[in-house]
Amino acid sequence: MITVGMDIGSVASKGVLLSGDKKFSLVLPTGWSPRDVGEQILANLLAESRVELEEVDSILVTGYGRVSFDRAAARTVTEISCHARGVAALCPETGTIIDIGGQDSKVISINGNGKVLDFAMNDKCAAGTGRFLQVMANTLGMDVGELAAFEDPSAMVKINSMCTVFAESEIIGLLARGSSKGGIIAGLHQSVGKRVAAMTRRLGVKEKIVFTGGVAQNAGVCRALEEELKHRIVVPEECQFTGALGAALLAAG
Repeated sequence: MITVGMDIGSVASKGVLLSGDKKFSLVLPTGWSPRDVGEQILANLLAESRVELEEVDSILVTGYGRVSFDRAAARTVTEISCHARGVAALCPETGTIIDIGGQDSKVISINGNGKVLDFAMNDKCAAGTGRFLQVMANTLGMDVGELAAFEDPSAMVKINSMCTVFAESEIIGLLARGSSKGGIIAGLHQSVGKRVAAMTRRLGVKEKIVFTGGVAQNAGVCRALEEELKHRIVVPEECQFTGALGAALLAAG
């Protein structure tokens, strides 16, 4: 059976094609058109796998832009179900999933079979999301991908505001007073960790804990989460692809 799963996010869009025991994956910036990037991912996956569209048994789409991908053959499913299925496949016996993407952060409690038991989501505010870190990186004159490498937890500066606008002003003031960039970055990571850890504790912490989404590639945020939750956190190598993988697996029925 050949299936395609796509996770069209606000910042990055991911695709996975499963064909027997072969797996093909791709990530692209979402850009201004979720529909166009979905079509591009599908075309690229088909070309890489040398599969014709007519050979694909099922296409399933999730994520922020799923409603924009209106290809007749495609079905849509919520991100929660797809992340649960994808993480259960990559990291068996997971109890808690922490997923931080560009537009939202979510915590999902699952059982050993990947069934969703409960979840909590922050999708109304940029605090605790990749967007928050992106804005702060711009304020510091850095690329968001550089933050983890430059953090200095030993010189951590507390960031008092989680509002993106106020935090940006706070950082400008800290820089003017001579605070180190490394210490500010560590403080930013800690503030994200505190917010997401609080959401996790409200839902109930169940080991093992798996961290997914684009922000999971930031080792500083992972460090902060581990310190706040007092638990080891697993970051799978395919942390960005759990939603797309779950969609491809669910597409198989």
